[in-house]
Amino acid sequence: MAASTNAVPSTAALSTSTPSTETFWADADRHLVRYGGDFTPEIIDHAAGSFVFTAEGRKILDFTSGQMSAILGHSHPRIVATVQRQVATLDHLFSGMLSRPVVDLARRLADTLPAPLEKALLLTTGAESNEAALRMAKLVTGKHETVSFARSWHGMTQAAASATYSAGRKGYGPGAPGNFAIPVPNAYRPDFTTADGSLDWQRQLDFAFDLIDAQSTGSLAACLVEPILSSGGIIEPPAGYFAALQAKCRERGMLLILDEAQTGLCRTGTWYAFERDGVVPDILTLSKTLGAGLPLAAVITSAEIEQEAHERGFLFFTTHVADPLVAAVGNTVLDVLAEDELDERARTLGAFLRDGLAGIAGRHAVVGDIRGRGLLAGLELVTDRETKRSSSELGARVTRRCLELGLHMNIVQLPGMGSVLRMAPPLTATEDELALGLTILDQAIGEAATATAGSRR
Repeated sequence: MAASTNAVPSTAALSTSTPSTETFWADADRHLVRYGGDFTPEIIDHAAGSFVFTAEGRKILDFTSGQMSAILGHSHPRIVATVQRQVATLDHLFSGMLSRPVVDLARRLADTLPAPLEKALLLTTGAESNEAALRMAKLVTGKHETVSFARSWHGMTQAAASATYSAGRKGYGPGAPGNFAIPVPNAYRPDFTTADGSLDWQRQLDFAFDLIDAQSTGSLAACLVEPILSSGGIIEPPAGYFAALQAKCRERGMLLILDEAQTGLCRTGTWYAFERDGVVPDILTLSKTLGAGLPLAAVITSAEIEQEAHERGFLFFTTHVADPLVAAVGNTVLDVLAEDELDERARTLGAFLRDGLAGIAGRHAVVGDIRGRGLLAGLELVTDRETKRSSSELGARVTRRCLELGLHMNIVQLPGMGSVLRMAPPLTATEDELALGLTILDQAIGEAATATAGSRR
C-alpha cells in the first residue's frame, strides 16, 4: 500500500536548524488556536528561579510565577531531581491503582490542615478540583444550586465555568442550572456603605442572600468562593466576612467550598488563606501551587462528607487521578515549604513588596489602591483618585512598558474597575529581585501616566 501523502514528517526528516523568529510567529499565527487575549510577543527559551529568558537572550523578571503556579520559582533543583527520579521509576498508572507518593501526599496534606479535613482526591487542574468538589457537594446534599462571587474565576469546565463570573460566560449557550452570583465585598469600591462611606459588608451579604433565597428553588447545595479573588482584581473580603458567609451556608444546609488554587500553600503568609478568618471549609480545593507549576490539584474534605459521597456512588474517575509522578512532586513541594519556612518568608517579603508599592503610590497619583496579602498583591490604576475613574489604556501601557524594561506583569481589566496589576512572585524570590521589579514598575507607571495624560490633551 502506498504511503499516505498526508503523513506527518518525522523529526529526523525536518531541518535541524532553528526556524527564524519570523517563521516562528508565522507558524504560531497559522497553527495555534488563540485561547484568551494576545500572546506575549517574546519567544521563551528557558527559565530559572525568578526569571524567564527569551530566545534572543533577554532576561525577564517573572512577577506572575508562570500562571501563578511556580511558587518555588522555575526549574527548582529539588523539583527537577524529583521529576527525573520519579519519571524513571513510576510515572502513570491505571486509575484504580495506588502508589506510595499518592498516599503519602494525601496524609501529609491532611497534616497541614485543621480537623476535620483529612480525605484527599488528587487531580490535575484547579477547574477539575472545583468540578469534583461541586459534584461531591451536589451528591451529598441531594441539591444542585451553587452560589459564587460575581467576579470569581473557578475554571473552564462545565460546573466550574458556570460558577465563574469574571469572564468567558457569553456565547457558549446555557451554563449549569441553578448558579447564582453574590456581590464582591470590595472595600475600595463599596456598594453598600456605612455612615462614614466605608463598606457595610454585613448589609451587603444579608441583601445578597435575600436575593438568593428569592431565586432559589429550595435546592441550595454549595457556596464556592476564593478567600482572595485573584482574577477578580486581588480583592480580599474583610475580616469576619467568611464566618458570616459560613453561617449563611449552615442556615441553608449548604456546603462551603473554598478555592485556594492561588492562595493556598504559603502564598499569603500562612499555609492557607482561610486561617485568618477562623473558619474551616467543608471542602477545600487546591491546584497550581501544589505542583509548583506541574499539573497537580486536590480536593480535601472530611471523612463524614467523603463517606456520604461514597455511599451515594461518588464517581470522578479520570485518566490522571492519583498519578504518582505529580504526587511525588507535591511531596517535594511540601518538603521545601516546610524546611525553608516559606510561610514566614512570604510574610516578610510581602511586607517588603507592600512598602515598595506604597512608595510608588506616593509618587504617582494614578495609583488608586494597594491590596492583597503576603506575596499576592494588587495595585489598582485610576486616572482620578477622587472619582476612581478607570482606564484600560493606562493599564495596557504600564504592562507593555514593564515587559520592555524586563518585568512580566499580569493585568486584570474588568468592567467597573480600574486596571489592576496582579503580582505573585515566587516565594523563593529575593529582596533584590523584588526591588528590581519595583524599580521597573515605578518607571513604567511614571512613563505610562505621562503618555496617557498627553494623549488626552
